[in-house]
Amino acid sequence: MRELFDPPEGLSHPDPTRRAQIQMKKPLPKRFYEQASVAASDEGHAIHLDGRPVKTPAKRALVVPTKMLAEIICGEWQAQAEVIDPSTMPVTRLVNTAIDGVADDQAAVFEDIVKFSGSDMVCYRADSPAELVKRQAERWDPVLDWAASTHGARFILIEGIMPQDQPTEAIEALGRALRRYDTPLELAALHTITTLTGSALLTIAYADGFLDADEAWSLAHLDEDWTIEHWGTDLEAEARRQKRLIELQAAVAVFSALRPVA
Repeated sequence: MRELFDPPEGLSHPDPTRRAQIQMKKPLPKRFYEQASVAASDEGHAIHLDGRPVKTPAKRALVVPTKMLAEIICGEWQAQAEVIDPSTMPVTRLVNTAIDGVADDQAAVFEDIVKFSGSDMVCYRADSPAELVKRQAERWDPVLDWAASTHGARFILIEGIMPQDQPTEAIEALGRALRRYDTPLELAALHTITTLTGSALLTIAYADGFLDADEAWSLAHLDEDWTIEHWGTDLEAEARRQKRLIELQAAVAVFSALRPVA
């Protein structure tokens, strides 16, 4: 089982497409269990296969704090057919990453999310055509206005692609907003969303409930969708986008499953 989910063999690669390619080169083991189940304990909710607890690649207990998240993971294990295919288990992979990696260096993951805000995509604006300029303003400006009014994070707009430093005060304010999500699982989920959208602002707007996941994904692809409208779809690019979407949906599932039920 350790070899199946071992991060050094590809699951830690930042590109989900490349990660899947690496995994496809490895022979998939046959399913060896009849039933996956959730078992509650003092530590949380564990996943059992025929009564035996699942371990992470680092041989730590695969235990999560909520029953909802455990049931999602259990569902991925139960859905495996004749072989166990990690590419169809994105939530399990993300939770393994949180337990084995993020938990040991939360500060680095936190700082990496905040770092994105220094060159956040929603701050970089086109200078033409006028229709694209207008669309960016209509759809991205509300996010910037929300960050300023809610968190005091006042970012500046940058025209063109040349990098420009954002105000230190804005980045620090966004960092303070992020500190409310300080568990390894939360940070792992939000880091995934940040890298897939290219925007810490969209990620925190999603985490705070200002945007839902579909809105954040759509805003992250505004420029790409504009290009598609005018030049058509590239099938390879669309396939890559769909794979990224699956990764985002897994991160959203993890983050949502950690929230208290009203």
